[in-house]
Amino acid sequence: MAWPSIFQRGTLLSQFSHHHVVVFLLTFFSYSLLHASRKTFSNVKVSISKQWTPSAFNTSIELPVEIWSSNHLFPSAEEATLFLGTLDTIFLFSYAVGLFISGIIGDRLNLRWVLSFGMCSSALVVFVFGTLTEWLHFYNKGLYCSLWIVNGLLQSTGWPCVVAVMGNWFGKAGRGVVFGLWSACASVGNILGACLASSVLQYGYEYAFLVTAAVQFAGGIIIFFGLLVSPEEIGLPGIEAEENFEEDSHRPLISGAENEDEAEPNYSIQEDKTITQVKAISFYQACCLPGVIAYSLAYACLKLVNYSFFFWLPFYLSNNFGWKEAEADKLSIWYDVGGIIGGTLQGFISDVLQKRAPVLALSLLLAIGSLVGYSRSPNDKSINALLMAVTGFFIGGPSNMISSAISADLGRQELIQGSSEALATVTGIVDGTGSIGAAVGQYLVSLIQDNLGWMWVFYFFILMKK
Repeated sequence: MAWPSIFQRGTLLSQFSHHHVVVFLLTFFSYSLLHASRKTFSNVKVSISKQWTPSAFNTSIELPVEIWSSNHLFPSAEEATLFLGTLDTIFLFSYAVGLFISGIIGDRLNLRWVLSFGMCSSALVVFVFGTLTEWLHFYNKGLYCSLWIVNGLLQSTGWPCVVAVMGNWFGKAGRGVVFGLWSACASVGNILGACLASSVLQYGYEYAFLVTAAVQFAGGIIIFFGLLVSPEEIGLPGIEAEENFEEDSHRPLISGAENEDEAEPNYSIQEDKTITQVKAISFYQACCLPGVIAYSLAYACLKLVNYSFFFWLPFYLSNNFGWKEAEADKLSIWYDVGGIIGGTLQGFISDVLQKRAPVLALSLLLAIGSLVGYSRSPNDKSINALLMAVTGFFIGGPSNMISSAISADLGRQELIQGSSEALATVTGIVDGTGSIGAAVGQYLVSLIQDNLGWMWVFYFFILMKK
């Protein structure tokens, strides 16, 4: 029976000190703030599109059409929409490249410094992109692309660092449910971003960027002074000391190994090395770890669909059903609510079964049905919200599990003695590969929608789930 393995060293709560709680909350809200600033861009796409095609909204008799039109970026809303999709693609490609780099950097520098720098610097870039350019009435496609490339690189410091910190503090026992609950940070960030954007959107989209950037910058300062990256910083034993008899953690993910107590892995190679001088593994060595490539490729397809909802859902609701932008922003929250519940519940089930793969496979199979149902949602907000939450449960849940619990499992295998010197690198590889898939997807979504319509976009999503 799998239950004892989860609680074999006492209940989960009894293992956690107040330091664990503080680390959980700080890493949770730091990544939530990063996601909130990303979500702001998707929540104000309609307003930005209108601002970039101002000739259609010239109601002033004082300004000649020639002068009014000289500042517009695009002659039509369709071209503005296509450029917004291009910006999403640019962001995700730079984000993907940054993840591979940030994972390596995170394993070699202090995780707190890297995370704090990324949060504060990204906040400044978001402020310039969305607020300062509007205040100065300076619209330039090259500038927007450059800023979003830099933002993608800076934002990429977040996920490898927070997963590595969590992996330093929380062991394998109950990791599925702990990381399942914690991985809701992205969805909470989406909800926070939607609420902040909709609350100030009436004053102009630039204030949505201003608010989220200010909150994110403040969060980066708090992280710099308050985050403990490992128990060893305050003299507590690391999780390796508590798990020196733990089985190869990739087995429950791939082959479904039995109870942890049945076998004791051989650590004779690692025992000859000093714990304080752990050498960071190379990028190639991390790629060769069992399960890393397989889960990275699977995550590429999954993140493509998940991020398409993330970037395009408010725009889809406003464009397809004619709902007001603020209403569409608030309604899109239900997708993230479903993802929060899905990630937590599926993580708990995977802990009980000691197998992650079967839980993922079943959820993704049911996700196909949920996508079919949501694509045929009527023009009713209550029904749409319900179908949206179900879709988020079966898509967002597995996405959260792969990017957090499974990444931590892969980065703490017996072959590397669960060293944090590999965890950030492995996390960067998994999430980086997923972001490449998501980057390609965002351009394809805008292209398919522009030429074939939204229904074909959902057909594309279903194909990716297979």
